[in-house]
Amino acid sequence: MRRAALLALLLVAALPAGAAELPFHGFLEVAGGARVVDDAAARDDVLLEEARFQLDFLRDGDRGSLAFRADFVHDGVDRETRIEIREANVVLLPWESVDLKAGRQVLTWGTGDLIFLNDLFPKDWQSFFLGRDDEYLKKPSDALRATWFGGWANLDLAWTPVFEPDGFLTGERLSYWNAGAGRRFGPRDPELDPAEPPKTLGNGTLAGRLYGSFGGWETALYGYRGRYGQPKGVDPGAGEAFFPRLEAWGASARGALLGGIANAETAWYRSLDDPGGSDPNRPNDELRFLAGFTREVLPEQNLGLQAYLERALSFPAPGFTDQNRWWLTARYTGFFLQQNLTLSLFAFYSPSEDDAYLRPKAAYKLSDEILLTLGANVFLGSHDDTFFGQFEDNTNVYARVRYSF
Repeated sequence: MRRAALLALLLVAALPAGAAELPFHGFLEVAGGARVVDDAAARDDVLLEEARFQLDFLRDGDRGSLAFRADFVHDGVDRETRIEIREANVVLLPWESVDLKAGRQVLTWGTGDLIFLNDLFPKDWQSFFLGRDDEYLKKPSDALRATWFGGWANLDLAWTPVFEPDGFLTGERLSYWNAGAGRRFGPRDPELDPAEPPKTLGNGTLAGRLYGSFGGWETALYGYRGRYGQPKGVDPGAGEAFFPRLEAWGASARGALLGGIANAETAWYRSLDDPGGSDPNRPNDELRFLAGFTREVLPEQNLGLQAYLERALSFPAPGFTDQNRWWLTARYTGFFLQQNLTLSLFAFYSPSEDDAYLRPKAAYKLSDEILLTLGANVFLGSHDDTFFGQFEDNTNVYARVRYSF
């Protein structure tokens, strides 16, 4: 950690006094986090120890724009220094009603708050559970995105030629429930190393969204064909996990209601490798439903509530302890001290699996450039094999210091 902090200080010292006039933006951040409960599957309780230096460059032109954003990371847990390119793309405007965006980019859509039904673009769940900034939950892809702006409706198409999986838990830092072994797997065990599909065009993903506003409501239809982002399938012959094929169709609506913002979304997941739901080693078809409502409950204090259901269309189903998995969520956000202090809590609770996940966080803006963040990831559960209960031994606290320029 001392090495990461030293690197951070050197980079800050290297910034010129007129940093605000630089042709790019970015930040320097030092972060640390550790497990606060015993985990028999782990040798070390330190989960996060890194210095991160981000450069963000955007150049606009008459016929398009160029964007580049990269993180230079020194990771004290992995004992490595790496570059993570989050954006490297060009936006072209070949016609007045068409945008083309090609290159590395973060793709997202849908109406859920930390719940994703039709947003099947890659997510980095390990970063999310370690305490990195929320922006790292959405993982970049090398993709081509085309947007057509019509008179009453618009169309998005996103093609990712090479399949990009989620940043899923492999056991390298955070332990998880291994159903095959009947116990938690963690850093003391072999990492989960699933078979990825060949990097050919036929194994890419295609996603579409048709959207528009009607009567003040934002509405959308979605389609997706590709693969599950996590290795939900198991090949018993090869003895390894893999990413089964997936097709999804869905719809959403969001608009003003009762002084707040309401949203609803649904999706139908078709498991293309097991359409009948008879193979216990592949996921079954599912229906997913989400309803949410957010409003200001006190001055500068907001509350958001969501109810979410995953229903396996055939049961028993891999990953499900009940045919219906319910989640209830609540997000509180309050701004204090002239909005320099932000207190928030995001809570997941599953009444069907009797487990929960809490994300309390406090962020204090020491100046226009310096932001201090303290937070925790708290996992609770009565059973080792439920969605959040399996992570109970990964409960951790973290702190970050960010200097923006």
